[in-house]
Amino acid sequence: MPAKPVLAAGVDAGSQWTRCVILLMEDARVRLLGYAAAPSQGWYKGRIADQKAVSESILRAVREAEALAQTPIGSAVFGIGGSVCGTNGRGGYEIGFPRQIDQNDVNRVIERASRVQLQEDEMVLHLTPQDFTVDGRPGHRNPRGMIGSRLEVYVHLVTGSRQDHHALVGAANEAHLVVEETVFEPLAAAYASILPEERREGSVVVDIGAHSTDLAAYYGEALLLSSSLPICGDHFTRDVARGLIVNPEDAAWIKEQYGCALLGLGADNSLIELPAAPGRPAREAPCRELNLILEARALELFEFVAEELKRIGLEQMLMECVLTGGGARLQGMCDAAEKVLKCQARIGLPVGIMDWPGEIDDPAWTAAAGLAMYSARLKLRAELDRRSSGFLAKVLGA
Repeated sequence: MPAKPVLAAGVDAGSQWTRCVILLMEDARVRLLGYAAAPSQGWYKGRIADQKAVSESILRAVREAEALAQTPIGSAVFGIGGSVCGTNGRGGYEIGFPRQIDQNDVNRVIERASRVQLQEDEMVLHLTPQDFTVDGRPGHRNPRGMIGSRLEVYVHLVTGSRQDHHALVGAANEAHLVVEETVFEPLAAAYASILPEERREGSVVVDIGAHSTDLAAYYGEALLLSSSLPICGDHFTRDVARGLIVNPEDAAWIKEQYGCALLGLGADNSLIELPAAPGRPAREAPCRELNLILEARALELFEFVAEELKRIGLEQMLMECVLTGGGARLQGMCDAAEKVLKCQARIGLPVGIMDWPGEIDDPAWTAAAGLAMYSARLKLRAELDRRSSGFLAKVLGA
């Protein structure tokens, strides 16, 4: 009998756009059913200022995606970013006499590693094991079934603001959605755009949003770094507005149409026409001047990334930098990343989703795709657990 189709949805509630992706999971494959984007309201500097307005933006995006998919959804995985930081933890558990390590032992040692001191408003968003040590011998990804008397684990914890998290969940609930999980957006973007073997070689995802830039770094299948950076896409726009003396709306349009993050890659010698403003006629400015402004900010952004990687000793082992988010669309961003980080850089686009259309083959949609894929994974795991428990009940009841 074929497996029953399952719907999975992801919502990327950004401060500029709210995006929703609905997938159909069938026969271990995922296919796009619906998608939509709605302008975001209710945000201020990357934080929720009006929960009701955010809820209305979520509802608009979800309703449009449901109309395209021709099916309603009742729940989704939501992305969260900005003001997020990562920390490493360690836990140990004395098993006693040497015996086979089971899942209960793994659960106990991970629970002990999660006992870290947090600030009053902080909460743990994710806890990912990095490495297990059995009787002093490190290098084990899965210690279950091994014989040992002491088990230790090194973990990476992603922490964020409890208030911001509750505000996002509250906005989702007001939009009549159950929040299956909240996922740090670079982790969702990595899930959609980076293959497991690429993570093993060393990769960093830089998710450049309008009001926050977040990153996650992997090496050897383990998450080693998660962080939020003080530079975002809005900084590029404001720099252009100040440098060329135009309003922010015109600056955003000029940046998208003519801008380049690295000198020498664009038409530096050409002139661009600056829009007229009240009391001021249209005028021209050298494209080189625009690109100088953008280059300075782009190099500064990747210098911050380099500092974060240096902090964990990954700067010499990085093989790939993957750029996602709307800010990654600026021409020359990959070249700027390669210049600073000394590794290959590329735009991160969703892979593995059937019927994904070209019109949203865009890094701004990568996190939303990853959130929907994460939802699919959660539901697949729940279904497998249900089937195994059902089979066990039949055996025990026989």
